[in-house]
Amino acid sequence: MANFVIVGAGECGARAAFALRDKGFDGTITLIGSEAHLPYERPPLSKDALVAGAGPKLVADAERYAEARIDVLTGKTVCEIDRTGRRIVFGDGTALPYDKLLLATGARPRVLPGTTHGGRIAALRSHDDAARIRVHLVEGSHIAILGGGFIGLELAASARKLGATVTLVEGLPRVLSRGVPAEIAEIVAGRHAAEGVEILCGAKVAGVEELPGEVRIALEDGRVVSANLLVVGIGAVPNTELAEAAGLAVENGIAVDGMLRTSDPDIFAAGDCTSYPLPLYGERRIRLESWRNAQEQGLLAAANMLGCAEAHAAVPWFWSDQYDMTLQIAGLADGAVTTVRRDMGEGVFILFHLDAEGRLIAASGIGPGNAVARDIRLAEMLIAARIHPDPAELAAPETKLKKLLAA
Repeated sequence: MANFVIVGAGECGARAAFALRDKGFDGTITLIGSEAHLPYERPPLSKDALVAGAGPKLVADAERYAEARIDVLTGKTVCEIDRTGRRIVFGDGTALPYDKLLLATGARPRVLPGTTHGGRIAALRSHDDAARIRVHLVEGSHIAILGGGFIGLELAASARKLGATVTLVEGLPRVLSRGVPAEIAEIVAGRHAAEGVEILCGAKVAGVEELPGEVRIALEDGRVVSANLLVVGIGAVPNTELAEAAGLAVENGIAVDGMLRTSDPDIFAAGDCTSYPLPLYGERRIRLESWRNAQEQGLLAAANMLGCAEAHAAVPWFWSDQYDMTLQIAGLADGAVTTVRRDMGEGVFILFHLDAEGRLIAASGIGPGNAVARDIRLAEMLIAARIHPDPAELAAPETKLKKLLAA
């Protein structure tokens, strides 16, 4: 009976384990995670779960794993992949054989040089991180956030909901500089300012000093931000150490092909830890840190571990909830030469991004609740179909995107 092993018990690994059973695999499935919790969803950690102080939102409860005959090992660290012996080795020296191996090891927060996470300097990646941060999100507390990306801004919104004072420090000229158009970033920044968040853009950190009861962030322009807690949100580093030590190819993540196979045909990788080629963008190799990508690649990896030979074809998709606003992005806009704006009323709009040949390669939208969700989903389908739409039709809110798709 075949032994399939999954290293990394997050969203991606858990979805892959259940998908193997759904597709008829009858062998042994072992899902291994270094955290004490069963696999849980990470997006709520900076939003609802943080505000409510709730426990982790599990992908599935223990009964479902038992019913699916999935062995879940929590609190276990894998320290070696023995490719010759086709086994993984744990920190205590014990080993587990595999016939197929999936690496879904995720990523970890990038550390500000010269500091360590702990005490009054934190990062947000795990449920335990969220619990430690949550203690400080109270009236009268001052939170400093380094990094104006999705995590930093979502955390700022949650902190304000709980009454904490927030100063957000961003080294670049604006927030959301990675993958979000300036028009949308400006609206997001304005809403945070209206909610009382102090945003310092173009602010470079010169040093950080942790003192009893406070942490001081010295900026290069001479300003000093004093806070009760500093949360560092300056990106993430893929967890590739296991793969590298085993001699697998690594390129800004564990390098996989379109079917998520590594340079070893019996080892697959998926989720935040991987870089993979995107046919829609000229086989450009990218690494995505997103909830839906983790889900989709978990399912795809399971299929291909069973020999289905399915190629990755999904359009990158991101979303973020801040206050009552939701922004959604489909595709990659950095190759665009033309942007077309569709105003949908009451401040809701979508930006369509076209390349030099007029092909739709991305769409970005913002509005309250699900105001842009349906049209972004249709835009995603247009991107996948490699459509060259009429810009005038994209700009006209009365033109139904479904009509363009049908055409």
